Amino acid sequence: MHIAIVAPEALPVPPLKGGSVEICIHAIARQLAKEHKVTVIGRRHPRLPVLERDGPVTYVRVKANSSAVYLKAVISELRKGSFDMIQVDNRPKYAAAIKKALPHQKIALFLHSLTFVTPPRLSPSAAAALLGKPDLIIANSTSLFGELSRRYPVSRKKLRKVWLGVDVERFRKPTPEERRKLRREYRVNGAYTVLFVGRVIPRKGVPVLIRAVKQMRKQVPGAKLIVAGGGKATYVGKLKRLAARLGVPVRFTGLISHRTIHRLYRAADCFVCPSQKHEAFGLVNVEAMASGLPVVGSNIGGIGEIVVNGKNGYLVDRFREPGEFADCLVRLAKEPSLAKRMSEQARSDAVMKFGWGATARKLGMIYGRGSISQALLRTREVSAAGEDPAYEANAGAEDVLVWDEALSEPDGQSAKPGDEQVATVAGIWDSAVMPPRALDPKREDEGGEQEDELQEGHREKKANDSV
Repeated sequence: MHIAIVAPEALPVPPLKGGSVEICIHAIARQLAKEHKVTVIGRRHPRLPVLERDGPVTYVRVKANSSAVYLKAVISELRKGSFDMIQVDNRPKYAAAIKKALPHQKIALFLHSLTFVTPPRLSPSAAAALLGKPDLIIANSTSLFGELSRRYPVSRKKLRKVWLGVDVERFRKPTPEERRKLRREYRVNGAYTVLFVGRVIPRKGVPVLIRAVKQMRKQVPGAKLIVAGGGKATYVGKLKRLAARLGVPVRFTGLISHRTIHRLYRAADCFVCPSQKHEAFGLVNVEAMASGLPVVGSNIGGIGEIVVNGKNGYLVDRFREPGEFADCLVRLAKEPSLAKRMSEQARSDAVMKFGWGATARKLGMIYGRGSISQALLRTREVSAAGEDPAYEANAGAEDVLVWDEALSEPDGQSAKPGDEQVATVAGIWDSAVMPPRALDPKREDEGGEQEDELQEGHREKKANDSV
């Protein structure tokens, strides 16, 4: 088969410093290309060639001065080829426009969140109209599948679900020597180290985590926190002042390249995802688990599909309460045998459930319904029916078209521990490298969809005041 994947216009593929959607596209393209021809269409970047062939994957990069310019260029490129399926990631408007321009082409819209199908981006009626255009809609979690079904019941028959994945070879448990070296590098020798990785924006809950570590340190005095990810300077500054006021030793690394982020996971003892709003999936949780870290996460959205409470980590129901997170962290820090058992289970679950190979196989089976073997079809019927309660009701003989996902290794250099400065305020580490920058449509964002961060921006002042 020849599969085209249309990336959003905000960031290049592969992502040079971050972007969860672009990470996913890159990884899935590479896995699909083991059996199929894959063309990825994305935005141009000075560090990347306009046309690039990486084995069986072809990357075509077009101008993205604006959404309109980008969409026109994408459609022009699609007209030049012959594709069995066109997958459009996270842009319902693009999927609808491409379907209109190429009405006989099969189109799959892969949604990574509710962001682009809910207000303020789209009214319910506008979203429903756009979701009626593609042949298939893919959700990256049961939670997102359920939300889309509830909000847009007319499109329910088109919905499929497939989990995101992780590179389980790169994200793995460290050897004892690797761990010792990395903990010296990150200056956490002898300290129980709590890790957060993600965009540093209000909805991610970093203030709750800082307060949780404050409470945790009453019973685990040496505990430290590392916050890895980019954010607006004003908001990050508020967090630094909060940590200093509470006497919590926090190291803000700034944005770290996804190519090297696995090193930071190997230096930590546990991972916390204190999200305060719906997370469709939460790729960082799977990366942490693959690295052998127990995960303490908010019981919201798709996080509960990854974290099994009491097995590979803990789910926090009252996720706005720092004390709830603190209790879980204290338990892990004071019971090494429990932490070891959860670490092993986390790694096992990541390998068994969330490898990119499994995700790509699902996609290949759905995309290639006319050419794959009956044995593969039978495998799909068994595995999908067992995994997705909505499968039997949604996938008739003529309804099998698509699922979807993806991940990668961006270029760029990570912040090195030696580059940092210790702040003069008590109890806080500070990174001097890669300071947050103002968003620009022609530049990369801080590790996620640029437009998502812009949406958060208008709420930042209110959030700053409440930190």
